Amino acid sequence: MSTTPDLTHARWTASSYSGNGGAHCLIVAPDIATATGTVPVRDSKSPAAGTLLVPHAQWARFVRHITA
Repeated sequence: MSTTPDLTHARWTASSYSGNGGAHCLIVAPDIATATGTVPVRDSKSPAAGTLLVPHAQWARFVRHITA
């Protein structure tokens, strides 16, 4: 059994702080994060390059750090 979430129908979202409509940033799939507790992250310029799956606690720590 795979623990990797199915990202086929994920809705990817860019930060509201991203310039240029999110064309040059990291994007996340909050619907998957809510369902699994794992935050999928990928590069908006190269989505086929792969997805990093970050446990929610570590993602929250990262976000707190960069917004501080």
